[in-house]
Amino acid sequence: MKTMFDKTHIGSMALKNRFIRSAVYDGVSDATGHVTPQLCTVYSNLAKGGVGTMITGLCAVTDVEQLLPGQMGIYDDSFIDDYKPLVHGVHEHHANIILQIAALGPQTITDSDASKVMWGPSPIMDGAFHNTPHAMPNDMILFFQQAFADAARRAQAAGFDGVQIHAAHGYLLGRFLSPHYNRRSDEYGDSIENRSRMLRETYAAVRAAVGPQYPVFVKINCDDFMDGGMPFEECMYVCQELDREGIDAIEISGGSRSSRDNEGYARKIDANGEAYFAQYAKRIKSNVKAPVISVGGHRNLQTMTSMLNDDSMDYLALARPFICENDLVARWKAGDTAPAQCISCNTCAKPGPKVCIFHKKAAEDAS
Repeated sequence: MKTMFDKTHIGSMALKNRFIRSAVYDGVSDATGHVTPQLCTVYSNLAKGGVGTMITGLCAVTDVEQLLPGQMGIYDDSFIDDYKPLVHGVHEHHANIILQIAALGPQTITDSDASKVMWGPSPIMDGAFHNTPHAMPNDMILFFQQAFADAARRAQAAGFDGVQIHAAHGYLLGRFLSPHYNRRSDEYGDSIENRSRMLRETYAAVRAAVGPQYPVFVKINCDDFMDGGMPFEECMYVCQELDREGIDAIEISGGSRSSRDNEGYARKIDANGEAYFAQYAKRIKSNVKAPVISVGGHRNLQTMTSMLNDDSMDYLALARPFICENDLVARWKAGDTAPAQCISCNTCAKPGPKVCIFHKKAAEDAS
C-alpha cells in the first residue's frame, strides 16, 4: 500500500515524501524580481514543516513584460548567485525545490512603461485583466522559447532541483492552447496540434538547455472551464505528446481568472468538494508513463492516500493549506491527521504577500 510518506524518485531526483507544494505567487520579491530575506523564509519554513518538494511561485523568464508586484524573476544571469542561498535553505532540510518558469502574457497589471509589451497568440482581450495583447510574430515566439531555455539553464546553475514550465491558468503558454485566446491561422493556431506547438517547442528548447537528466515538469489545465476554452480531450493530447517527448512529471490543474464562477484553479470548497481536478488527473495517469501530480482542494490525508492507491496517483500537491499551516506535513506525520485547517476563503489570493486569515486574526488578537 502506498502512503504519502513514501520515498520515491522522479528521474534523478529523490523525494522524501509524496507531498508537493504547488506553485503560489508569493509576492515578496523586490521590485526587479530578485530574492529578499522574506522570500527565503517562505521556502525554508515550508522545508522545516516537512514538505518534501516545493514548486516556487511563477518566475519571469524575461523582463520585456511587466512583472506582477513582488513576482520572482530569472531573466538574466545575475539571478544565479541570487537564488543560491534560497536553494541552500531548502536543501538544509533535505527537501527539493523546483523553479516554476513562466511568461505572463496579458494577465498582468497595466504599466505606463511603453517598453513593457503584453504579448499573446492573438489580440483577444483577457476576460479578467481586460488587457488586449499584441499578436506575437514568429521572431517573438522564438525569443520567448529561448527565454524559457535560458531561465532553465540559470535555475540549474543556481542549484534548483528542476524546473516546471507553467502552461496553465491563462498565462502565455496556456493561452496558446486555448481556442478562445488563440485565433491564429499559422502553424501555431487552429488545430490542437498547432496550438500546442508553442509549448512543445518551448519544452524542447528547455530540454536542450539542461540536458536529459535534469527534471523538467509541466503544469497544464485539464480544462479551461470557460466558453470556447481548451477542453479535456485536448489536454489529454498535449499530455500524451509531452510524455512521448520525455517530460518528467505532469501537474494537472485547471481554469484561470477568466473561468466561470468558482471554476478556476483556487475554488471555494466544502468537505464534499475536495480534489476537484482528481477525476481528470486519474484519466491522464492512465494514458501516460510520466508521474502525474494532482492539485486542487486537497485537505484530507485519508482521501489523498486513497487517491494514491485507488486512482494510481503518484503525487498530491497543495497550495493554500501550506499558507495556513507551514508544518501541516509534520503534523500529519506526527499522528495528528485532522484535515488541513484551510477553509478555502481565498483571503491569501489577494495581491502582495500571502497571509492566511487565521494568521491575520491571531496577529490582531495579540495586538
